[in-house]
Amino acid sequence: MSDFMPFSPQTYYRMFESYHEAVWPLHLVVLAIVIAVFMLLRRRDRWTGIAISALLAAGWVWVGVAFHIQRYAQINWVATYFGAAFIVQAGLLIWYGVIRRQLTFPGPDDETGRLGPAVLVVALVVPPVAVLAQDRGWSQVDLAWLTPDATAMMTLALLLGATPRSPRLLLVVPLAWCAVAAATLSALESPEAWVPVAAGIASVAALRRSRGQRS
Repeated sequence: MSDFMPFSPQTYYRMFESYHEAVWPLHLVVLAIVIAVFMLLRRRDRWTGIAISALLAAGWVWVGVAFHIQRYAQINWVATYFGAAFIVQAGLLIWYGVIRRQLTFPGPDDETGRLGPAVLVVALVVPPVAVLAQDRGWSQVDLAWLTPDATAMMTLALLLGATPRSPRLLLVVPLAWCAVAAATLSALESPEAWVPVAAGIASVAALRRSRGQRS
């Protein structure tokens, strides 16, 4: 697949560097959002699902426009379509989670409620740690709400921890992106290509298990 990549690994990672430099200090806002999500997961009221869905949607719009369309598309024309898919995902989150209020996240007393934050920690921590382990530095890390891979994995962690009646349509774009990310990183011979692969496999396994429990 590397023969079809329109850019080199150096160009790809340099894009991450320039992107992070351009959006700083938005990273501090993202930190506040992460803290807010963890606080919301400890609550049990009808506004929790709405608030988390809105925050997720904001992240997908931002990554779709600021990362894919404005940055990634400069070195890969397909990124324009990636951006459109991310915007569609944001629309689905608003439709199902905010307007129709179909996303209900379990409270801390439920088994899934206790498990959800742990899975979310893995989704938020593993992507940047995998990059830092290669000594590439903070300027190239993959962060939820700012870059696509971590945003997709974090969304999967939250959606799979929601009520079993959550629309499966919401999982399509995040799972598809995990496949795209794995293929891209593999073509770039990046050691962290296993991260989106593991996230996708774990999500599919969790989805099959939840269906088996309902049947």
